[in-house]
Amino acid sequence: MPAAPASAQDFVPYATAAIDFHRALNIPTGPLVASRAELDSLHEHLVALQGLLDAHTQRTAPLLPTEGDHLKAARTRLWQAADHLHAAYHASPRPGSGEVPGPDHCRARIPEGAPSLTICRRHQQTAQLVRRRTTPADLNSPFTGLIRR
Repeated sequence: MPAAPASAQDFVPYATAAIDFHRALNIPTGPLVASRAELDSLHEHLVALQGLLDAHTQRTAPLLPTEGDHLKAARTRLWQAADHLHAAYHASPRPGSGEVPGPDHCRARIPEGAPSLTICRRHQQTAQLVRRRTTPADLNSPFTGLIRR
């Protein structure tokens, strides 16, 4: 077992190693549908990573605008990835029945009920923060913003 991290910065490499370890152990080769539990966990991880980048962005952007621009772009891309994971969760087969919701169900955003919608609660809480710090144009654009040089 590795020694305990010496500083806060030492935790991120452990998180990365844990994801690599999880992938190697739990994701077999060949075609396999991602489970809703896996998508929920990945969404939780991306939202946490987006929160970490948000904190760095808020501290860095006033001091170093160019670095701040890059961090803002990364933060926006992470939110876009989390948004896609949330959509993938709702398009994945339901446990038990194996039913795959049709596009009309996804567009209508029909709730599936508790307790399986912790992903939606987390997504909505993060969306509120994202809306305060990002413009709709930034979120919907394939280009995440001006980067100073």
